Amino acid sequence: MTPRTTTSSPAAAPATVPSRTTAPAPDTSATAVSPLPPLVEQAERLIALGVHELAGLSAREVRDAVGRLALSAPPGGLLAAHPRLAPPSVLAPLLRLGDKEGFVVVDMDDVDRFEPLEGLALPEEALYVVTDVDRGDDMANWSPDEALPELARRGRTPLVLSEGIHWAVQVPDVVARNHCFMTIGSRLRKDRGRLDSRTPAVWISNGTGRDGKERRGAPKVGWCWAGNRHTWLGFASGARRVV
Repeated sequence: MTPRTTTSSPAAAPATVPSRTTAPAPDTSATAVSPLPPLVEQAERLIALGVHELAGLSAREVRDAVGRLALSAPPGGLLAAHPRLAPPSVLAPLLRLGDKEGFVVVDMDDVDRFEPLEGLALPEEALYVVTDVDRGDDMANWSPDEALPELARRGRTPLVLSEGIHWAVQVPDVVARNHCFMTIGSRLRKDRGRLDSRTPAVWISNGTGRDGKERRGAPKVGWCWAGNRHTWLGFASGARRVV
């Protein structure tokens, strides 16, 4: 079978979204992120965690798909399962920081209803690769409303939540204290097409409030308001999606 490569265009920023005219100075204290392992190793990790079964795939189907993807995708890409097969709610508990298991915040029980932004098309295939993923540390202290048009200007595509979780499953140190990330490619569309104001993010729980003390230091899937800025959250993005 001849490998097929398709790319997705960065999501178009809404015309009414404000854009910052100058970027803040890069955070030189940001921690280095370990490189992604080869696609074959990523596939074996997903199989070991049972992601293939959650997605309704056999181990052989995953390995065969990755064999094809390795021919078309550039090195260093992120292997992701389509969120219709492996939604964020089933991926989040696979996150680990030390002995702490990942979780979704209690006031985000609709996490699987967050879908790609209009203009951001995911491949239809069960497995695909996101190339050149970046945590977006240089955009810390931007709001999602400000960051989206900037990512579009740079020709990059924001990660959807399931992709961000896949990245943290493969490279746990991408979720680091004071250096975590939003996945603003996913938004919840309400009645009449309006966007919910929440934007998904992956960070580390402080064990306060409804998280519970026992979850202090655990990787956490939560949300932030689209208009708010946070000094400790970048904006995860990629160059393109390949199948």
